[in-house]
Amino acid sequence: MEQRINFNAIFRIHSDGSIEPLRPVRIGGVQMSPGVRFGRGVSFGGIDLFNFIGRDFSAEEQNGVLILLGIF
Repeated sequence: MEQRINFNAIFRIHSDGSIEPLRPVRIGGVQMSPGVRFGRGVSFGGIDLFNFIGRDFSAEEQNGVLILLGIF
């Protein structure tokens, strides 16, 4: 079932500016889990998540993985 989830419920922003998923997440075929940190300019499926901090995402959970489908 598709749901609307805020960025801050999906990702943590660390004091060094890096972003880390709070749970397993898939974006455009790329999957990442907690413990993976990335910085500005890193693109997943053509999307730089730094451009969408604070926004809501359309997402669907499948087998414990949150699949990001779109951005509001």
